[in-house]
Amino acid sequence: MAGASAPPPRRRHAVLMVSDFFYPNFGGVENHIYQLSQCLLDAGHKVVVLTHAYGDTGGVRYLTNGLKVYYLYRRPIHAQSTMPTWVGAFRVLRLVLLRERITLLHAHQAFSTLGAEALLHARTMGYRAVFTDHSLFGFADAASIATNKLLKGVLADASAVVCVSHTSRENTVLRAGLHPADVSVIPNAVDASEFGPAPGRPWPRRAGEPVTVVALSRLVYRKGVDLLALVIPELCHRHPHINWVIGGDGPKRALLEAMVADEGLAGRVRLAGAIPHERAREFLLQGHIFVNASLTEAFCMAIVEAASAGLLVVSTRVGGVPEARRAAPPRRAAAAPPRRAAAPPRAARAASAPAPAERAARRAWAQVLPPDVLLLAEPGPEDLLAALEEGLARVTALDPHAQHARVAAMYSWPNVAARTAAVYDAAMAAPDSQDALLARLRRFRRVGAWAGLVFVAIALALHWFWRLLEWQQPAAGVEAAPDWPRAAAAAAPGEGGGGGDGGGGGGGAAAPQPQGQGQRRRGGQQPQQPDTGQAQQLDGGQARRYDLRTRRRPER
Repeated sequence: MAGASAPPPRRRHAVLMVSDFFYPNFGGVENHIYQLSQCLLDAGHKVVVLTHAYGDTGGVRYLTNGLKVYYLYRRPIHAQSTMPTWVGAFRVLRLVLLRERITLLHAHQAFSTLGAEALLHARTMGYRAVFTDHSLFGFADAASIATNKLLKGVLADASAVVCVSHTSRENTVLRAGLHPADVSVIPNAVDASEFGPAPGRPWPRRAGEPVTVVALSRLVYRKGVDLLALVIPELCHRHPHINWVIGGDGPKRALLEAMVADEGLAGRVRLAGAIPHERAREFLLQGHIFVNASLTEAFCMAIVEAASAGLLVVSTRVGGVPEARRAAPPRRAAAAPPRRAAAPPRAARAASAPAPAERAARRAWAQVLPPDVLLLAEPGPEDLLAALEEGLARVTALDPHAQHARVAAMYSWPNVAARTAAVYDAAMAAPDSQDALLARLRRFRRVGAWAGLVFVAIALALHWFWRLLEWQQPAAGVEAAPDWPRAAAAAAPGEGGGGGDGGGGGGGAAAPQPQGQGQRRRGGQQPQQPDTGQAQQLDGGQARRYDLRTRRRPER
């Protein structure tokens, strides 16, 4: 329209994702970081990942779409979490931030020590930092108390906090002493293209036809394996046409093996062992009903993947699982007040609340997993058994392909990326006064009587260590690394990226190859793989190498 002003361009971010958990290790956090990074790249942002080395996978690697990954040589001590060093990674992190021209750091997972350290280091250098929590923690045992106090200190300096479910937000708010309005909720998503129903697959349409129930999880206590061991024999005795396939491995496998032997179910219950993620769809398509018996979950991605594959889902009503039946649509584009500002008075918060019409629209928004797709049960054998029997009665009327189309439209990684980019925008728009050393020390002091003093001392030590690094090697003298060549249509700085419901491009990306090996780009160009422990950059047409372990450039 003539005379109409163009909408203001979206900010282009250069993001450093940091966590102890990334490929070739596999899990929910690793998949979240990878899929979010790919969609942010498609939206025109720059994304680099920093994690620790996994075996021979070290140095710098390129994954699909030019996603650059720095694998630092730090030794994991427990469940892939590395030894905390406080200043051990500061020098390398500073070089990565400067060389890659990063504008914002995004740390993931509460028990990632590398992520916690990187957040504090980045804030010391004046960068804005976002934190995403993916898990639920307790409050009573000594380990939880120590972890929660550490989390409270780290998040006191975060520019923005994101959780994957409302239950996770409540848990994080209580653990870290945050205001609920300061924590955003952005659910996980699923790459529907990887979890589709098999075309032409026979489906039970009459009562009494064979039905297979599948379960896929780690065989540990919190995943409800003891509950399954009570429910499986009873359901098999009541319904002779029911078979079970259980995927996964862990210490509770012996319990299931004993149950199968004692109940004489060797021909009807099969333990498939550990299932690699690239075979998850193939495994799910063996069944018609998927059961999740977990006793605690922040947000169970397995139930969304199973629903996308066309299975009827039965799950315990725990943690963030019920939110799959009442998830809210994306919030308004208006950014929340900066987290560092004083909490607004009650009247101001009420004035900024959504209007009644908007609240009604949010309630009417299509549920992510409607009741005809997800059946919930209390975490007890009787309730779970009743839900499974209800699922047996419903499964004959289910249309797997129609269900897949619904789930694909409801959970989308581009939408997650667009909402995350909005959080980045709000973090970058916060006043610069929150980055001042005195303001940071005041926030740390409020962490606790003794813990506050400890964090104040750590912040001061990190500040002077950063000043020492600046004196030894000024930021202006750090050589910038070349960016991965993007398509001609990629957004230039200050343009494109993160906008719209689609966020830009595709419904997610295929998982990278194991061991961090690079994959062929869409245009057919194969990214070059540098040697382990060395980052390769192009400098005036000549290859030069930088050793991450010694931080020295060898002689030519």
